[in-house]
Amino acid sequence: MVRYRLADGVRIQFTAEEETAKDAEEAQAVINNQAKADAIALKATNKANAKAKLIAGEALTEAEADTIVI
Repeated sequence: MVRYRLADGVRIQFTAEEETAKDAEEAQAVINNQAKADAIALKATNKANAKAKLIAGEALTEAEADTIVI
C-alpha cells in the first residue's frame, strides 16, 4: 500500500524505510493496545475474585488485595 506524508503542504510518497518504520509502529500500537486491554480485564477479574473471596471468608492473593486497597 502506498503511503504519503505532508511536508510543507506537499504530498510526498514514503520511502521503503519509512514504510517499514510505519508498519513496525502500527504493529507495536496493536500490541500495546492489547496489553492495555488485558491489564484492564485482569484488574476487573482480580477485583471480582477479591470480592467473592471476602464474602466467603477466603484468603486473597496479593494481586486481588491490591485491587481493593490501592
